[in-house]
Amino acid sequence: MNMKTINKLVLSFFLFTAMIMNAQTPSQPGTGGGTGGSGTGSLASPVDMYVYGLGIVAVLFIAFFTRKYTAAKA
Repeated sequence: MNMKTINKLVLSFFLFTAMIMNAQTPSQPGTGGGTGGSGTGSLASPVDMYVYGLGIVAVLFIAFFTRKYTAAKA
């Protein structure tokens, strides 16, 4: 087997696994009485607390590596 075939097989395996795997089952809204609130009733994931910070870090990484690679070419 050559390297291209192995790469295609590995990529296919990961794609197939990603399609059939679930990290978390969807939660159901509360079934109690009353009017309740709006939304799905599911809890927020822990990453939701850090979305803005992660966005800022991503922009900083993009700026850093862009500057690094443009300086290396010059």
